[in-house]
Amino acid sequence: MCYNIRELKRYSMQRIERKTAMSSYIMDLRKIVGHRPLLQVGASVIVEDAQGRILLQLRKDNHLWGYAGGSVELDEVVEEAAKRELKEETGLTAHNLELFGVFSGKDTHYVYPNGDEVSNVDIVFLCKEYSGDLICQEDEVETLQFFAPDQIPDKISPPVLTPILKWVASKK
Repeated sequence: MCYNIRELKRYSMQRIERKTAMSSYIMDLRKIVGHRPLLQVGASVIVEDAQGRILLQLRKDNHLWGYAGGSVELDEVVEEAAKRELKEETGLTAHNLELFGVFSGKDTHYVYPNGDEVSNVDIVFLCKEYSGDLICQEDEVETLQFFAPDQIPDKISPPVLTPILKWVASKK
């Protein structure tokens, strides 16, 4: 597996610039509201490989499994946010996204380990056409692994449990 160092550096700088913009926006809101709940719009991707397995990532913040996804940035198109998050967190490029579902309500309410509270509206896409090599995002992802529908780990991050269970049910 070979990586073009110049391309990786350019990609890393773009990611840092976007993360900094998003982080400052969220940080500014957090200065006002503290840990109180924020409404957060997420764009997420369930990647399914040719063997019908789901790609999950072990998160560094809570040490639970979930799929790739994150906050939609100001004025960002949701599908582009989903593709961006997939690329940032897994190294994969989505070629085709299909809307899987929109998830909200008490099941997606979450308190992060640092005490920040969010009420998520998660727009989840299914991706079966993708390319690239799996690369963990250093600051967020411990490991990436594909799982068969009957081998989903027990420790799933609470806000993504319902969509993952819906995906598992669709495989029966």
